[in-house]
Formats: sequence, C-alpha cells, structure tokens
Amino acid sequence: MKPKRILIYLGHPAQYHFFKNSIFLLKKKGCKVKLLIKTKDILEQLLNEDGVDYINIQSTPRGKGRLSILLASFKRTLAVIKEARRFKADVLVGTDSSVAQAAFFLMKKSITVLEDDYDVIRNLARLTFPFTSCILVPKECCTGPYDKKRVSYDGYMKLAYLHPNFFTPNESIIHEYGIHEKFIIIRLSQLAAHHDINIRGLSFKLVEEIITLAEKANYNIYITSESRIDDRLSQYKLNIRFNDIHHVLSFAGILISDSQSMSMEAAMLGVPSLRFNDFAGRISVLEELEHKYGLTYGIPTDNPTKLINKLKEFLSNSNLKDDFVSRRKKMLADKINVTAFLTWFIENFPESKRIMKENPDYQNKFK
Repeated sequence: MKPKRILIYLGHPAQYHFFKNSIFLLKKKGCKVKLLIKTKDILEQLLNEDGVDYINIQSTPRGKGRLSILLASFKRTLAVIKEARRFKADVLVGTDSSVAQAAFFLMKKSITVLEDDYDVIRNLARLTFPFTSCILVPKECCTGPYDKKRVSYDGYMKLAYLHPNFFTPNESIIHEYGIHEKFIIIRLSQLAAHHDINIRGLSFKLVEEIITLAEKANYNIYITSESRIDDRLSQYKLNIRFNDIHHVLSFAGILISDSQSMSMEAAMLGVPSLRFNDFAGRISVLEELEHKYGLTYGIPTDNPTKLINKLKEFLSNSNLKDDFVSRRKKMLADKINVTAFLTWFIENFPESKRIMKENPDYQNKFK
C-alpha cells in the first residue's frame, strides 16, 4: 500500500500541540504530511520556533462578527480545496468546517477532531458535521444528531501532548526566567472564537482582587494573555518563549483562567485550576475532569464571590498540589495514550473507523 498523503489544518495553538507528536510519528512511518494554518494568537510563532513547514491560508486575522466569521470560513474552504488538490491528499484532518467541506467537494475522506459538545458549537457543527466522514471525539462529547459519524475514545485532546510519555516538565526552564518561588498564573483569553460570542470572562477589577489575595499569601503572579494586557497589569506579564508555557504551567501553584484550553492543560498536568467564564457547567470533558476527578473547578461569571471563596480555599490548603497530583494519577490510569491512538487512526483511516465502530474496546491496546 502506498504511503498516505495527509493534509492537516490547524486553527489554534492547542491544535498544533495536539497533532505535533502524531505528525512526527506519521512522517516516521513514511506518510506524507502537509500543514495548513491560519493566523491565530501564537500559532505561527510556535511552528516557527519548532522549525515546522506550513502554509498560512489566512494571514490576516478575521473580524469578530458573524458575517466576518462566515466570509473567512468560505475563503478558507476555497484555499483548502486548492492546497489539497495540489498535494493530492488522501485524507484531510482538522477541526474546521473548511476541512470537511473541502474534502466533500473533492470526494476525499476527512476526519473532524473535536472535544466540544454539539450544543456549544452548534453553528460550527452545522457547517461541518454533514460534510465530514468521521467525527473523532472524547467519549464524553455529544455530537447531536450525527452519532453515526462519531468515533469516541477514552481520553482528551490535551492529553495527546501532555501525557507523561510525551511531556516531562523541566524545572531548569523556569529557573532560566528567574521563576523560583511559588506562583500563580492568570490566563486571560480574547474569547473571540466562533462559539465565544457574548461570552464573558475575568474583568480587570476581579483580576486586581485575585492579585491582592495571592500576594497576601506570598504567591508571585504571572499573567499570560492572547491580547494586550492593561498597562496597570504590565508588571505581571509573563515573558517567555511560546513553547515553554507548559513547563512553566507545570510548576504553577494555581491557574486562574477564563480560557477553556489552558484550564484543560492544567488538569492534564495536575495543576489546580479555577476557570471563570460563561461556559462553566456546559462542556462535557471539563465536567468530567471536575466532577469525576476533581482536577478543575468551573465558576460562572454571575458568581464572582464563589471564585474568590474558592481561591481562598485553595490558598489555605497546604496539601493542594499533592492532592491534585494524586487525582491526576487516577485520571491517567483511566485514559489511553491519545497520541498513539490518533496516529494509528489517521494512518489506517477509514479502516480504523470500521474497527472502532465494531469494537470500541480496540482502543485499550493504547493504554
């Protein structure tokens, strides 16, 4: 059988982290892999730091309105069609509707990889699910009326790059930045994704209150943000290489965030996290991490007092980090090696879809 020609589209920094180990393994197995990206946060910088080849099919960031989102999506679909034809792709992989639509137009196989529930990304799902060949999601995720296309696995997307088989925290990296004492990371998100319209997060006033409490407890504060930080908070800005963020996060005492992605990453690393936005209670993978494993806590924006009280509880717990490390071990024991599974699934698609449909326990060989 000839080597697979695999086109992967990346629309977010977390998606690069998710695919990067599988990309390496697929190439090692002889597959041809082509990466397409759009300009999004630090995505391009991450690829450049790692020396990875890619084509940017949307170099100008889109606007936040619905019309801008739809127009950008249409242009991306045309660009994916063009690049997939030129590359002679056998299978197209990604989270974006442009991947599924391009593959459908070209009569090629496609894999849509997500960990958001249908009800949360309903608009994206309507543009994607009817056209894709397969929806690959963690088992907790709901795919609405498209269960026939669903293949579920016992893991999380973030575990693909933060599983201990693929990531080892390096303490010397944080010392390189002069970070030695106990510290808290505050992560601020732009909340500008397709599902983020009218979603609120951490306010300046609330961040000030968090800083006051943390400093009284002798924690240093570092703020990382997708957008420009308010000048009044600039002294707390975390200035590091983009690819070092997971090493720094690993040694944090607490993460406080309005970002879904970094809250998930903290849970994978056993770092206590408080997430504060209007998605609290709505996303299945985070709900499992919260209620089954106790690895994160979601608080809606109409209850800032609960956030502050939970932070005080964290700050007063001298065994906090050890508790979360133990909870992480339980989670890891239950989950598969997502990178190993993903690599097998893409390399052997669509046969891998048939295998998983007939025998979902086949994935246990990747534990």
